[in-house]
Amino acid sequence: MINVFQPTLGKEELARLEKVFASNWIGKGKLVDEFEATFAKHLGSTPQKVLTTNCCSEGLFSSMHLCDVNPGDEVILPTISFVGAGNAVCANGSKMVLCDVDKRTLNARAEDIEKCITKKTKAILLLHFGGIPCEMDEIMALAKAYNLKVIEDCAAGVCSTYKGQALGTFGDMGMWSFDAMKILVCGDGAALHFRDEELRERASKWLYFGLETKSGYENSVAQKWWEFDISCFGHRAIMNDVTAAIALEQYKKLPMYMEKRAAVHAFYNENLKDISWLDLPIEIPQDCTSSYYFYHIQAKNGKRDLLAKYLRENNIYTTYRYYPLHRVPGYGVTGEFPNADYAADNTLCLPMHQSLSENDLALIVEKIKEFDKKYC
Repeated sequence: MINVFQPTLGKEELARLEKVFASNWIGKGKLVDEFEATFAKHLGSTPQKVLTTNCCSEGLFSSMHLCDVNPGDEVILPTISFVGAGNAVCANGSKMVLCDVDKRTLNARAEDIEKCITKKTKAILLLHFGGIPCEMDEIMALAKAYNLKVIEDCAAGVCSTYKGQALGTFGDMGMWSFDAMKILVCGDGAALHFRDEELRERASKWLYFGLETKSGYENSVAQKWWEFDISCFGHRAIMNDVTAAIALEQYKKLPMYMEKRAAVHAFYNENLKDISWLDLPIEIPQDCTSSYYFYHIQAKNGKRDLLAKYLRENNIYTTYRYYPLHRVPGYGVTGEFPNADYAADNTLCLPMHQSLSENDLALIVEKIKEFDKKYC
């Protein structure tokens, strides 16, 4: 089966892990600090604004507390969002307000968001779909005009930029995922970016029990080093040196990953461009960059589901991300979302990862063209 997503791991990660094991310390330590500094430099930021956590969903949940979103406050997010975003808002006791999206990029636009703003709106929880940049100039101007917090879900945008600036560094808080199906992977893990250092310091305490005073080996001044205090009822949601070791080696490979993913994207564009019933992804503006996390096509003939079934029968796995939150009964949301509905009914994500071989790509294109002849 050709997978729709797939990590690329090698001997380098194993060698780095061997050193961690030899150190006899597998918890949070120097390698986590090293990765935070490395990723901060990658973002064009500083370590004082970057913090790691155990997963991107923890970042979403924690963003409610850290951005002072209270129960009863309204949070606007695109209906095409990861379920973790919706859960984060609802679990906080806040009101999830969904907006429509552009039907081709699947990103929310400023005009979609502004229609949903009320006096109770506190924040915008923005998804950059597949690492494709949203229109940040317009959205940030809107947030400033209405005094709204902006939280950026850049889970899939590890190398995405908007006009030269890394996605995730525009808002009050941004986050990236390093789970097993992302581009840079470490099993589970995530990075958070904060607009100011004070918020990062709050987050550091929130993600480790709210501890105010360090205990154990790190407390070198207290006579009773086992004593401590807390400032909030925080979580324990941290990376460790095992995951950081993998992440550091994966980071070295990011340029190669981006080159290969861009080549896959270009191959699909060239070889699928003449199929009349397919819409291919729109071109990324020249002043932006994508991480090429998804390659999503849209079937204009209503045969998306049949195509997905045909490809699966031929050992090619595809999917659709993300199922619109307004269609999830558990949220109880009603409203009209015509663009999101169109996207949900016609979009298909083809295999996209750096381990795809030339034979894999040739087979995928061959089977889509074969489907075209048989059913279209």
